[in-house]
Amino acid sequence: MKLDPIVISLLDTDLYKFNMDQVIFHKHTDLSGEYYFRCRNAGVVFTKEMFDEINAQIDHLCSLTFRKDELDYLRSIRFIKNDYVEFLRLWHPIRDYVETRLSDEGELCIVVRGPLFSAMQFEIYLLEIVNEVYFRMRYDYDTLLASAKERLDRKIQDFQDGKYTFTFAEFGCRRRLSREWEDVAVRRLSAETKNMTGTSNVYLAMKYGLKPIGTYAHEFVQMYQGIDSIPLAYTNHYALEDWYDEYRGDNGTALTDTITTDLFLMDFNRAMVNNFNGVRHDSGDPYEWGEKIIRHYEKYGVDPRTKLLLFSDSLDFDRAQALYDHFKDRAKVSFGIGTFCSNDTSEEALNIVIKLQTVNGRAVAKLSDTPGKAMCRDAEYLEYLKRSVAFRLNREKETR
Repeated sequence: MKLDPIVISLLDTDLYKFNMDQVIFHKHTDLSGEYYFRCRNAGVVFTKEMFDEINAQIDHLCSLTFRKDELDYLRSIRFIKNDYVEFLRLWHPIRDYVETRLSDEGELCIVVRGPLFSAMQFEIYLLEIVNEVYFRMRYDYDTLLASAKERLDRKIQDFQDGKYTFTFAEFGCRRRLSREWEDVAVRRLSAETKNMTGTSNVYLAMKYGLKPIGTYAHEFVQMYQGIDSIPLAYTNHYALEDWYDEYRGDNGTALTDTITTDLFLMDFNRAMVNNFNGVRHDSGDPYEWGEKIIRHYEKYGVDPRTKLLLFSDSLDFDRAQALYDHFKDRAKVSFGIGTFCSNDTSEEALNIVIKLQTVNGRAVAKLSDTPGKAMCRDAEYLEYLKRSVAFRLNREKETR
């Protein structure tokens, strides 16, 4: 079964890839990295036919370059700088950076190795490819599409009837059913409701005149773990400093949980509280997290109602509405909703990730506020990172 090209534009990725890459381009071109694929679902088997199609799609991806209209669109985003866009004029995905393998048991292995400014760009494209190949070749695609349409119809009706009153951004690139279906979902949710504020997908934002939304991901904080001169428990500090230096308060929603929110808040000082317009939740209990963030703002005399709480952890619309009702009078509240928008069908969605695992040959890891989300290929390093975080937390609590 030969599929049409899945990625047809290098803008078909999340905005935060460009945001992070611009900082790396300006400040950290000496970093190299390794990214590893993982499927968190139990019992998922990839066939030889799927594997061959995935490789063919990667080959096609690596034939793409940015078109002039795409580069012009990136220039129109106020915080994307012209020298970085000129770099992208020259850049393209390099096939030699991607290694794929299929085990005898049907486990798919993908590793991306290369300069961090280039290797990091593969993540979303590869996840889009793997997900669409799997669902088109594993199931009857027309049946999945029909179930997705039925569920989308119901969601839109619930917004129109007033059941849902919150605003959200579509974050569905990485686990979408297909390029075709994400396009339909974004078009309809933006046109038929008043609640969708934008999309993380830069290509669809350009196509439909929507706001491209995104700041940075865990990998941005993780990469500082690979810089020798930076103590592990202070990586949030250096990440926040570099981000502010690059964007000067523009493009400012900080992700809190890369090495736990408690540690993040030690570096989210008065200056950073004022420099960033809000924070994003991606693990742990969202209600406990929201209360903790509100207390942190109040500690610095900042009215939480002027700051954004952005929730993005495995949300559906019912969970989002409950969170909105709880926090709406105490802060600005919005949501990034992915799989529930772009791959809600009669079959279980894949929970697939591609995570940064080494920088300049050194292991890096995400701890998060949910222990099961940690992903690290070096168990000894992971324990060392946990001890480093715990040491700083305990030491600074004792001195306060």
